[in-house]
Amino acid sequence: MARTSLDLDDLVEHWTLPKDEQALVSGKRGATRLGFAVLLKFYTRYGRFPQGRFELPGEAVEFVARQVQVPAAELDVYEWSGRTVEYHRAQIRGHLGFRECSVADADKLTGWLAEHIACKERRPEHVRVELLARCRTECIEPPTPGRCDRIVGAALRGAEETLTARISARITAESIERIVALVAGADQEDDAGSSDAGAGEGEDGPPVLGKIKEAPGNVSLETMLTEIDKLLAVRAIGLPPDLFTDIAPKVVAGWRARAAVESPSHLRTHPLPLRVTLLAALLHEREREITDTLVELLISTVHRIGARAEKKVTELLVNAFKKVSGKENILFKLAEASIGEPEGTVREVIYPAVSGGEQTLRELVHEFKTCGPVYRRTVQTTLKASYTNHYRRGLIKLLDVLEFRSSNHTHRPVIEALALVARYAAAGNTTYYPLGETVPAHKAMGGDWAEVVHRTDKRGRRRVVRMVYEVVAFQALRDQLKCKEIWVVGADKWRNPDEDLPQDFAERREENYRELRKPLDAAVFVDELREQMTTELSLLNDRMPKLSWLDIAERKSGAIRLTPAEAQPEPRNLRRIKNEVQRRWGVVPLIDMLKEAVLRTGCLDAVTSVSGGGSLSAEVLAERLLLVIYAYGTNTGIKAVASAGHGHTEDELRYVRRRYLSAEAARAIAVNIANATFAARSTDLWGQGSTAVASDSTHVRAYDQNLFTEWHSRYGGRGVLIYWHVEKKSLAIHSQLINCTASEVAAMVEGAMQHGTTMDVEANYTAGPAAPAGCRAGRGRRPDSASRGC
Repeated sequence: MARTSLDLDDLVEHWTLPKDEQALVSGKRGATRLGFAVLLKFYTRYGRFPQGRFELPGEAVEFVARQVQVPAAELDVYEWSGRTVEYHRAQIRGHLGFRECSVADADKLTGWLAEHIACKERRPEHVRVELLARCRTECIEPPTPGRCDRIVGAALRGAEETLTARISARITAESIERIVALVAGADQEDDAGSSDAGAGEGEDGPPVLGKIKEAPGNVSLETMLTEIDKLLAVRAIGLPPDLFTDIAPKVVAGWRARAAVESPSHLRTHPLPLRVTLLAALLHEREREITDTLVELLISTVHRIGARAEKKVTELLVNAFKKVSGKENILFKLAEASIGEPEGTVREVIYPAVSGGEQTLRELVHEFKTCGPVYRRTVQTTLKASYTNHYRRGLIKLLDVLEFRSSNHTHRPVIEALALVARYAAAGNTTYYPLGETVPAHKAMGGDWAEVVHRTDKRGRRRVVRMVYEVVAFQALRDQLKCKEIWVVGADKWRNPDEDLPQDFAERREENYRELRKPLDAAVFVDELREQMTTELSLLNDRMPKLSWLDIAERKSGAIRLTPAEAQPEPRNLRRIKNEVQRRWGVVPLIDMLKEAVLRTGCLDAVTSVSGGGSLSAEVLAERLLLVIYAYGTNTGIKAVASAGHGHTEDELRYVRRRYLSAEAARAIAVNIANATFAARSTDLWGQGSTAVASDSTHVRAYDQNLFTEWHSRYGGRGVLIYWHVEKKSLAIHSQLINCTASEVAAMVEGAMQHGTTMDVEANYTAGPAAPAGCRAGRGRRPDSASRGC
């Protein structure tokens, strides 16, 4: 137990002896009296006895010593083993109604944990916390640490056996045969190299399983077709859609991670129910992931078709394009000349009135044609040709494997349009839809597309052009998918948005709104928000002209210009500190700084294997984790780090990377380092801790082969965004990866609520896209804390 300082409120609440406890102490003297008293109060506080003097806070000992009128120093002679302390413990148990944990109690606790906790939580440290809480509820003295570990391990194994038997019983015999066949074709070399030393484990599986595990490529037709094949291969196994309905998502995610890192030879060593369950979890999660990938490919592909069509047409017209400036003056001069000489000819009156004459007017007409309806129709024609000749094959196949739905009747025409497209997908070179066919009309068919979608045939009848209608339908689908008006069956990210709300949200509407501190009436909410925005914007408008360092004017480089702040004088002792650090330690390698952080914080203690096993010693595991973290954190790469002559091979480092360094483990390491930094800060040097954070994103370039990579117009390149939450003293408490089109508002709220550190975030300051008017605070230091939103 960590030693923490106690304030007066804590001492009074937890370390005060009431009258009945004073009566127990009254018959004892000296060190025995004080030792009994601190044992009693420690037990009432933590539900167990201290392991020794080192666990007792000094403030608590002093506080109890004053109550029993014995000097605190007397506790040093108290014997922590022997007949006296055993008698004291028995007396305290009898007074509080506790008993020692018997074999029957241990079996009962194991069964309770397996039934209620281990079936939902697979992390041993969390199950241990529930075990200690249950012991206190049942008035059982907690077992020794070793015995606790055995109870927790037995509960986890029992729960796993129960769950895997339940899951495997839901799968048909034919599906079980297909699942087992996935790992039945591993070669003998894989068997020989599957020891826990981990050389190359999990890399080369059978063709089908290996293909299912593969990550997607870049946005292309080939990637789309490959992902469709993966999805069909997963569906061919025949898993029931409701297989994991009553299983906690984190348990399924743990099974999936375990199956992903274990080689086929390891999977074959498991009992059949466990083997089937692990592979079924992998297939179930991959089916959802592949479905999400296909939706993202659809969105990106439809966008790419339009963007490339516009780029192609623009390149054809750019040489002839010349923007004519001063259109208002030209119009005024033309009107003035026409009124002045209404009987004159155009060449004599109109041309001389304009600077540049006839050539300027020709350029003005050409600009209208290239920017107006003619340009749009040219883009639409090029887009249709690109879709028909290349991308149509993949998009049509998507309609066969994905099921689109909408909970809003307004968007039903788009769903019906997709059904029509799929029905006539193999109609050959048919130009129009048949005359008797009902063609659903939706909003995307209007505007610039209206003249292209409809065409008059040779007999003068207004018909719908099939290929153009398909393009418009996919564009409408893309727009509605992005705002989740249309969702996809079997997806995770693109699932039904109604599933994101608690199932009892409507029944507990008043309670939920009260927790959110929002009014039930939407009009009241809008009025309050409008009033707040008006007040803040008015205040901003009134104060901006008075700011000497701010200049707002129309200019090409941007309307807002800030006067650079003057450089602050360097603190007098800062240079001396820098010189002394340089003299004492010189240039400290980054790996040494990382090693010191690990040794001082113990941040690697919480890292466990995703498969729940492993025989690596703590020292070897820590060294390999340090090297892997260094390889990824510096972008050096595992291959380069492995060649440094430290005794760990590349295969061993990659094994640790797959088995131990998950996203959750990396997040836990960062949280532990942040918490240790907060605890180590001296208020004399750093001042009082802040409750506010600032958040913003950083653009990081990434390869086009990465599906997550997107073009960012502001940064002018392809990549991803890292969204940071940083407290006042420049310590990052949370970071997350988002794509360039993701909502920074959602990232801001998530970081403020889900950072997981001990910092109590009461205010979140941000700018740009993530700063809605009036947004200032997002409260919460734990995931289950309340939120004070915008």
